[in-house]
Amino acid sequence: MRRITTLSALALALIGSVGGAVLTTAQNSSAAPSGTRSLLDTVPRRGLLRVCTTGDYRPFSYLDPKTSTYTGIDIDMAKNLASSLGVKINFVSTTWAKLVDDLTARKCDVSMGGVSVTLARAQKAYFSAPYLTDGKAAIARCTDKDKYQTLDGIDQPGVRVIVNPGGTNEKFVTANIKKATVITHADNNTIFDEIVAGRADVMITDGSETRYQAKLHPELCATNPDKPFTFAEKAYLLPRGDEEFKEYVDQWVHLTTHDGTYAGYSAAWQN
Repeated sequence: MRRITTLSALALALIGSVGGAVLTTAQNSSAAPSGTRSLLDTVPRRGLLRVCTTGDYRPFSYLDPKTSTYTGIDIDMAKNLASSLGVKINFVSTTWAKLVDDLTARKCDVSMGGVSVTLARAQKAYFSAPYLTDGKAAIARCTDKDKYQTLDGIDQPGVRVIVNPGGTNEKFVTANIKKATVITHADNNTIFDEIVAGRADVMITDGSETRYQAKLHPELCATNPDKPFTFAEKAYLLPRGDEEFKEYVDQWVHLTTHDGTYAGYSAAWQN
């Protein structure tokens, strides 16, 4: 009887040992792979934050062709993020079509510049906490303002809708404009000049951009920025899987949107 008891105890001990090993392995398998570091560690170690931006979307990101310098609300925010990490900043030129791919290829650490939150982008990258609510709206010559208050008014034969390629503007136009003529214009910096010159009639973009461009071009009016066609949010695009860096950026967004930092940068572009 004693021998049976001893063997049983030994068996239980072995089972407990194996179970513990299995548990330890399972715990380790959920941890970060050995040798990988969060950008929260590597960016300060590198001493540089790399920011992808298109430079063609005022008031968020604009590259001056004469001075080769970037300005905009999100350019200021990017500099603030770099400062919070105690590092210098480097802006990496990208396009709307390559925005996500350049980030996932690790050409930059974060993408900033009026980036709209979409599920397609969220499949490949993380989004920070949103910092702005927006939506698609139209901008046209002020003389035509009343004609383009609705999508039905815009999507009519003979109306020329101009759009920049590679982003959410093009996706929206492709999905919703069936009768009007669509004109693709690659340079988002000069696209509004086409409407002023009469070579296009209307553009559908984010309400925040329609407001800003209407100030730059007195001939143009934002038709429905307060009642946009869609609901959208803007956030910063981050590498998928880096939970620590995302948590840091989320906290930074929360603080800067509540302590007046973002409001101050934005106000400078409202005048």
